Amino acid sequence: MNLLFTLAAFALTLGILIVVHEFGHYVVARRCGVRVLRFSIGFGKPLFIKKFSPCGTEWVLAAFPLGGYVKMLDEREEPVAPADLPYAFNSQSIYCRSAIVLAGPVANLLLAVVVYWFLFVYGVPGIRPILGEIPPSTPAAAASFQRGETLARIGEKPVTTWQDARWILLQYAVQKSTVEIEARNERGQSVLHRLDLGGLTAGDLEQDFLGKLGLTHFQPDLPAKIGRILPNSVAARAGLQVGDELVSANSMPLKYWEDVIRSVRQSPGLPLKLAIRRGGDYFQVELTPDTVKENGHAAVGKIGASPMVDPAMYGRLVTEVRYPVHMAFVQALGKTWDTSLFSLKMLGKMLTGQVSWKNVSGPITIADYAGQSAHLGWVPYISFLALISISLGVLNLLPIPLLDGGHLMYYIVEMLKGSPVSERTMEIGQQIGIAILLTLMIFAFYNDINRLITG
Repeated sequence: MNLLFTLAAFALTLGILIVVHEFGHYVVARRCGVRVLRFSIGFGKPLFIKKFSPCGTEWVLAAFPLGGYVKMLDEREEPVAPADLPYAFNSQSIYCRSAIVLAGPVANLLLAVVVYWFLFVYGVPGIRPILGEIPPSTPAAAASFQRGETLARIGEKPVTTWQDARWILLQYAVQKSTVEIEARNERGQSVLHRLDLGGLTAGDLEQDFLGKLGLTHFQPDLPAKIGRILPNSVAARAGLQVGDELVSANSMPLKYWEDVIRSVRQSPGLPLKLAIRRGGDYFQVELTPDTVKENGHAAVGKIGASPMVDPAMYGRLVTEVRYPVHMAFVQALGKTWDTSLFSLKMLGKMLTGQVSWKNVSGPITIADYAGQSAHLGWVPYISFLALISISLGVLNLLPIPLLDGGHLMYYIVEMLKGSPVSERTMEIGQQIGIAILLTLMIFAFYNDINRLITG
């Protein structure tokens, strides 16, 4: 069932992104007077064809769904009757052709703006950026951060959630710079810290780089009491119930939920004897925590139980970010712009070897994230959709032949030299484009398979 759900979420994600991208090309082509012969979702053998008028566009759903295309009337592809030449793509001005090519990636970026705009108006839940224990001998300890401080500003950007903090710090981490961070201590006083990110490696960015810096989010001292049990989990099979108080593990006393986590994590695949208090009764349960790989390396134990949290305490730890309609639009534009620029910076760092190519993801990873985000709810899912839409828009704007950015590059050359690029040049460009895209696909599939193997 989980696999089917993941596949359905992936199919929905692909469908939305492809339709939006190709519809951008279609709308601008029609506005420029170009006749669109076919609007296809997918490649290969058509499974469904609908034509609303004899001379209208064919709307097609094809067998291979990883993409789509808009086929326009074009002399370079087939003979065009003299009466139809004004409606051919190649007969349009260079500005119209450029606009049609740009419309697809721009449509993906506009989708992200609309999604973020809606989310910022509706309200996005988040964890307050309150710091937990600062491990010694970490950059955060060297910068004098203290447990209980709340991050307020990183560089010039305000911080309202832990997600904000991670995103902003990631941008500085890629640059390996030192950043000024303003925090507020538990007395409400403003404190300035200078955090050095120069010690992070390319490998650190693939994992929990905040943990490497020594920045952890605040965990209150919760009692060792079960608040939730996942279905079919180790805890459920052992007969544990919501409200059970865990007294000891292998005769070691448990006072807080952190003690429970520590005992379980240290026992992957090993028998663990838990002493339980349920109401006025005491009894023992023996269970074996599942073995789960963390960050692809360390094996830790999991039993599928989470703590009971006081609602008032929970309210102090979470927040909701929302803005008035006009401010939400500004924030949406800013987030889309920042994410697009960061994607380009990451690609540049990969080309220079400063960031690992392991960050390139393929369809398997995207499907996995689509399923995970959909399981979490519609807000995380459409946030993920916006992020992937930005990635698709930025990727298509790259000056690689076969992509929209490659066609735009030809038109810029045509503007400069006053005549179209030669057929021979375009053939060579196609071969280069195919080689680049195949290389990217190989990296992406390799990384996907490697993630599946290593967990």
